[in-house]
Amino acid sequence: MKMIDVTQRFTTDDKCLDYIEKMRWPNGEVGCVHCGEIGHVSRIVRQKKSKNQRARIFQCTACGKQFSATSGTIFNDSHLPLTKWFLAIAMICEAKKGMSALQLQRHLGVNYRTAWYLCHRIREAMQEGGILTGIVEADETFISPKKPRKGNPKPKKQEPDVVLGMIKRGGKLRLIPMKDAKMASIEPHLLKHISKDALLQMDMSLAHGIIGERHFPGRHRLIDHIAHYVLGDNHTNTIENAFSLLKRGIYGTFHHVSIKHLGRYCEEFSYRFNRRGMQLQMFDATLKNLTRGKALTYSKLTASPVSAS
Repeated sequence: MKMIDVTQRFTTDDKCLDYIEKMRWPNGEVGCVHCGEIGHVSRIVRQKKSKNQRARIFQCTACGKQFSATSGTIFNDSHLPLTKWFLAIAMICEAKKGMSALQLQRHLGVNYRTAWYLCHRIREAMQEGGILTGIVEADETFISPKKPRKGNPKPKKQEPDVVLGMIKRGGKLRLIPMKDAKMASIEPHLLKHISKDALLQMDMSLAHGIIGERHFPGRHRLIDHIAHYVLGDNHTNTIENAFSLLKRGIYGTFHHVSIKHLGRYCEEFSYRFNRRGMQLQMFDATLKNLTRGKALTYSKLTASPVSAS
């Protein structure tokens, strides 16, 4: 769904609720979120509503409990109007290089903390799995500040921020943050996300060669970037292009990304990259994930990396 369609179609919370209801119950028969009973639900419309209370609710005649269209979803306990939620989803889905919380704050007229929390909850809904098959390119890149100019003091030593990228040619992308670029860190992710029958394409690295011989015998190729970047079908240009887009977003849009939250940014860029030809369906897919996924609490988001595991 395009941005202009969202702004014209979802002008009130009631219209947003109508869309969520159709998405949760496409057949028109409302099911109880508590007991699962279908068809034995009555609709109640509040004449007066207080803050954070929906104007329309449902009551199940089987278990007697009440619920709304947002019950059991990430929107349930949110004080933010649904109209702003829908706008935020559309803007993040449409932004090829990402949307910073500060920019979202200006667009929605909310404070920075609300915008930052909102962005991360939407990124949390942009997760996907699956195994990569066919010709799969894999490589690592460092997400770090640019080197200082000559004469300037060296930057303080910081925790490595390595991203492992895997992409099926003509298919899906996976971006995964790692603690380092050692073989012990790379190997488990390659085995988890790449099919054993795939053809693994990597650059000329000692770790890459060992992994290829060990797990992809006869089904791996290495390209020596010192001598060549492309030798016919032997190259890693596809994953390098994906890295370029990720870095443009981090350096140009976000400017700084915490290593603690780097995984969500990687999920966001992978999700959007994999749907670059399906912009109209991306809004619905993201909204559906938000209605089904478990809410990311603020305390968990801001917890220390040790306790947030």
